Order: sequence, then structure tokens, then C-alpha cells
Amino acid sequence: MTWPRWRRARGPRSLRGKLTMANVLLLALGVVVATCVSVVGMRLYLLDAVDRELMVSRDSIGETPLTFEQVDSLTTLFALSEKMGPGASGGPADSTVQGSLFVAVDRDGQARTIGGLTPSGAQRALAAAVDDPAALAADTEPHDLQVRGDHYRVTAGQLADGTTVLLAASTEPLREVVARALKLDIAAGLLLLAMLAWLTMFSVRRRTQPLEDMVETSTAIAEGDLTRRVPSSREPTLEVEQLRLALNSMLHQVESAYRTREHSAAQLRRFVADASHELRTPLSAIRGYLQLYDKGMLRDPADRKRAWERVLGEADRMGRLVDELLTLARLDQQPQLRFRNVDVSRLVRDAAQDLRVQQPGRPISVHADGSVLVHADESGLRQILGNLLANVRIHTPADVPVRLGVERAGDGAVRLCVADEGPGLDAEDAARIFDRFFRAGGGAGSGLGMAIVQGVVHAHGGEVGVRTAPGEGLAVTVTLPVRAPVPA
Repeated sequence: MTWPRWRRARGPRSLRGKLTMANVLLLALGVVVATCVSVVGMRLYLLDAVDRELMVSRDSIGETPLTFEQVDSLTTLFALSEKMGPGASGGPADSTVQGSLFVAVDRDGQARTIGGLTPSGAQRALAAAVDDPAALAADTEPHDLQVRGDHYRVTAGQLADGTTVLLAASTEPLREVVARALKLDIAAGLLLLAMLAWLTMFSVRRRTQPLEDMVETSTAIAEGDLTRRVPSSREPTLEVEQLRLALNSMLHQVESAYRTREHSAAQLRRFVADASHELRTPLSAIRGYLQLYDKGMLRDPADRKRAWERVLGEADRMGRLVDELLTLARLDQQPQLRFRNVDVSRLVRDAAQDLRVQQPGRPISVHADGSVLVHADESGLRQILGNLLANVRIHTPADVPVRLGVERAGDGAVRLCVADEGPGLDAEDAARIFDRFFRAGGGAGSGLGMAIVQGVVHAHGGEVGVRTAPGEGLAVTVTLPVRAPVPA
């Protein structure tokens, strides 16, 4: 079966895996975008703060009305470098001091000695890294510069005599802060992705449980259990609940259709067997008499006459059986009935008169006064009355009273009743009275009369009912609508 393999499909090919992957990818994209925006925004903010400090220092230098000689002689520039931060005046160490750098350069871009202090290695490296100090001083924005492997923001100012002073601020602390923030964002994003994946798997598993129940139910039905239905989930969603109801409705119809087909097939097999049996009896009798005649065993004229009468009788019986079978077949295939207004009271009186001629000694009471019209097929109604009275004539003694009546109900329907006071039927036989080839107690007749009655009544859109009990006779009531439905 394919279902167990489907149950094992927990990877990206399953609906659960695809939904989880989609949610995780969407959140990952959001985390990446948010991280990029936050990191870039933080870096720009910190760089802007560094640039503002550099520009304030540059403006301070530009506003100083001193020449380089005055600064050097009065050591004013040294005080100014101390004001700007550690390492501004340089020192004996040959390593880059974290923070700000301050150095004055000559026209050739060489670092100059200020206040008797020799420029440090970092200051000389800064002076060497700037190609055009004058152009840098003319620029209004700081620039990025790499000094001995470290990153700086650099600008320049000019003293009153045109001496260029280089100002640099290290961006290494800024880079460290941004790197830490990036690591923190990545860690938080990974945690969120893991939590979302787990929550999505858990939620989708709960939400798709009805779908798995549907698969289990479909598999059970495919294996032959037509009574299985999809159970309702504890927290159903609208779409899944609608699908469950539609699937259960479809399964109910499939089960009903299957049961109906099995019942129809069983009825067909029983019908074929009964028809074969009923036709075999007269054929066997006819074949037997013909064989006696062929072998010359019927020498007496009286024997030949009796044999001939028996052959004709069996042939008539077989002909009636074939006609009744043909009638039933036509009723099963939407018969072409001629509907018109028919006076049911007249048909009842005619049928009662025919029964009086056939059995003069039977007490007959008729309640069919006046005219009761119904839109129906007259030949079909005559066949209904003929079969009901034939049933009474065959299965009840000739002196048993019979009652025929017709009346109009309150809803306009017409009720036709044929009742006798014969032996009646028990509940088991009454339940099978409309089955084809059924004869209560194995009596006479073909067993098709009541089946034809039911078929004709249903063709008129009516109903037929039976009321009987042992020793209480049999009453058959036919209810016909005022106007029969139009055949499809």
C-alpha cells in the first residue's frame, strides 16, 4: 500500500515539511533584512558621531589665528593636542595608539616636530598615508584611511600660515561594536528560526491530523470497510471541516450505492433463477407429452386429446409468464404510459362486475359512488385491479367476502382499497409480498402479480401498502396522486 510510505514522508516532500521550510525561509529572509538594516544603521550612526568630532576639531584648528612658529614657540599646539585626546601629541612608543591622531605636515607631506617632540611612528605613518594634505584640507567630509593595518577616519585643517594639520580618529572600536551586534543578531535569529521550525511542525501536525485521518479512512474503505467515516477533530478549521463533511457525505453515497448494487445483483440472480424454474416446468411438461406422442404411446384418442389440452394449457401458462416478465421489464425501464383523466370509480365497478361473473357465489361489496377522477393510465389501473382481484380469487376460498372501495383523501390523492377476509399472511410473508416469484405457502399463480401492481403504482408516482395478519385477511391500499409526475 502507498499509505504507509506516505506516513513515513516527513521530509520537504510532505506538506508538513514544505510548510515548515516556507516559514523558516521567510523568517530567515526577514532576519537577514532586519540584521542588515540594523547593522548598517548602527555603523552609519557611529561614523556620523566620529565625523562630527573630527569636524569640530578641524573647525577649532581653522579658527586658531596662529602660525606654526607661534604654536611651536608658545607650545600652544601641544596644549591643543592634549585637549584632543591621548596620543594626540605622539609619544616615544612606536605603536598605534587607539583613539585620535594629530600631526602637522610640511609642504612635502613630512611630519613636523612640534614643541621639541619628535613625531611618533603612528604620526609618521599617518603623514605618509595621506597623498595630498592640501586637497584633504579643502574637502568638507572626512575620508576612510588605513594606517599600519588599522582603519581611521581622516580630515585636515590649516593654520594661519597655511600649515596643514592632519586629524584622524580610529574606527576599530566602532568595527568591534558592529561585529558584536552582528553576532548577537545572528544568534538571536538562529534561535528564532529554531523556535519557529518547532512551532510550525507542532502546529502543522495538529492542523493536518484530519488529513491523515482521511487517508486512514480511505485506505480502510479501499480494503473493504465501507462503514468507516472521517472523525471530527477537536479544533477543526473551516476548510478542513468542510472537506471532512463532503468526504463523509461522498462515502455515505458510495456505501449506499454499493449496498444497492449488491442488493440489485442478488435480486437479479434470484429473479433469473426463479424465472428459469418457472419456465422450466411448463417446458418440461410440453416436452414430455411430445415425446409420448412421438413414440406412439398415445394411441387412444382420449389420451391424445387430454395430452393436447395439457400442452395447450402449459403453453398458455408459459405465455402468460413471459407476458408478465415483459411487463415487469417495461416497468423497470420507464414505461410509456398514456396519462389522461380516468374515473377510478367506474373501473372499480367494472372490476367488481367481472369478479361476480367469474365467482357468482362470492360476496362482493363496492364503495365507489359518484365519479373520482385521477390523471393516470387507464390500462395500468385496470391491470392493478385485475391483479389484485386475481390474487383474491386464487388465494382465498370462493365464499370469502371481498370489499372494493375508492375515496379521495384530504390532500387530493385517490386511495383505492381491495380487502378480503381470507386467511391472511404472517409478518414474514407480508414483507415479501411484492417480491418477484413469491407465492405465499407455495400456492398457485406465477408470483408476479403483486410485483406488477407495485411497478405500475410507482410508475404513476404513487404508493402501495399492505395490512394483514394471520386469520384477519389481506387489505391492499393503492394511493395515487391527482397528477402523475412527468417521466424524465
